[in-house]
Amino acid sequence: MGAADQHEEWMLLALSEARAALASDDVPVGAIIVDSAGTVVGRGRNERELHQDPTLHAEIVAIRQAAANTRDWHLTGCTLIVTLEPCVMCAGAILAARLPTVVFGAWDEKAGAAGSVYDVLRDRRLNHRVEVFAGVSAGECGTILRQFFDDPAHRAPR
Repeated sequence: MGAADQHEEWMLLALSEARAALASDDVPVGAIIVDSAGTVVGRGRNERELHQDPTLHAEIVAIRQAAANTRDWHLTGCTLIVTLEPCVMCAGAILAARLPTVVFGAWDEKAGAAGSVYDVLRDRRLNHRVEVFAGVSAGECGTILRQFFDDPAHRAPR
């Protein structure tokens, strides 16, 4: 199986997490972290509404779980797969965790920090750079977000 096929397979797991976020009326973003053997070591979904915590983005939840499961905050052999381009906060956490690879689905033209608005993950001024694979299963990742925000209950600013 090629890298692109593997990325799409992993994205299906991240999409499952995104759908689970809908149960708490959170923006449907999901993430997983796999180790070098391809074993899932962390899962996350947006939980901001669920816990009233602005830092509980899918990536942060997955990074915390992966660090706990591996007993190491250095996630150097791991890959983060997320349905939406990471924001600046999440990009900072990705860099701090030393994740070498990020795979994401939909672009975030308003707050993305992996190439759309900012490119924090590959900024040469920082002490760590990340290999980024963008647009994996972008159609499906974008559709779940559009459906969420097309609902009038989710249009008003929170």
